[in-house]
Amino acid sequence: MIKRITVIQGHPDPDPARYCRALEAAYTTAAQAAGHEVRRLDIAALDFHVLRSRADYEEGAPPPDIEAAQEAIDWADHLLFIYPLWLGSMPALLKAFLEQVFRPGFAYEIDATGRMSEEPLAGTSARIVLTMGMPARFYRWYFGAHSLKSLERNILGFVGIGPIRETLIGGVEVIGDAKRRKWLKKMEAVGRKGE
Repeated sequence: MIKRITVIQGHPDPDPARYCRALEAAYTTAAQAAGHEVRRLDIAALDFHVLRSRADYEEGAPPPDIEAAQEAIDWADHLLFIYPLWLGSMPALLKAFLEQVFRPGFAYEIDATGRMSEEPLAGTSARIVLTMGMPARFYRWYFGAHSLKSLERNILGFVGIGPIRETLIGGVEVIGDAKRRKWLKKMEAVGRKGE
């Protein structure tokens, strides 16, 4: 089945040498070769401010780059998030992006009683590709993958996105070129499937 995929590159450093960018390229190239339609959002290249109040979140107008991101997310059947683990969580710029994008009126609706009444993104699947310096097993076992679970449950799941798959790549600074190439091949395989 051909899918519409929006890839969200969450590395805040625009340097093309970042491994997250190589993973994205491997996935995107393979997905397009398999016939999937792919749109790309690079948070490092977007112009938006950090939300500082509830009023801005609920009633403020999203910046133009955020409106374009919302359109690309709404268009998609599947979302791919790629980002590094920084200080045990996602980079601050990615969190600021998610706060801007998943606003009421776009990601969910609130009825007159103050309850969530609609999830316009329900039925959209996602994959999270998370790179880290520590071994991925250690992140899961010792830290309980707390920040990953928070993204899945408290952000993506909250707005109805699911199912959500994970790819955790640990030890990125020390795994060596052969292992890095192996992960790139895995990303190509996932991209071909549109997962």
